[in-house]
Amino acid sequence: MLQRTYKIGEVASLTGLKPFVLRFWETEFPQLSPVRTKKGQRLYTDEHLELISRIKSLLYEEKLTIDGARRRLSEAAGGQPLLRRVYDELQAIRRMLDA
Repeated sequence: MLQRTYKIGEVASLTGLKPFVLRFWETEFPQLSPVRTKKGQRLYTDEHLELISRIKSLLYEEKLTIDGARRRLSEAAGGQPLLRRVYDELQAIRRMLDA
């Protein structure tokens, strides 16, 4: 079964974003990597559209920074749990204070 693909202009229209924003997000979010044709056109899938909607929500509605949105996406994908990261950061602070 062939998967539906969308060009960057179509994705921009569907999501309400400018094409330059989509191109920038590709550099900031490793999960967002559309397939390229031989001519260099970006082809997005339905999964990419879902990811773009999630990124847009994190940045525009939840007001996260790009770094915060990147962390939230990696945690959702099975990255290091938040509590473990907080614990590790607290241990590093403790070591600095003890030194």
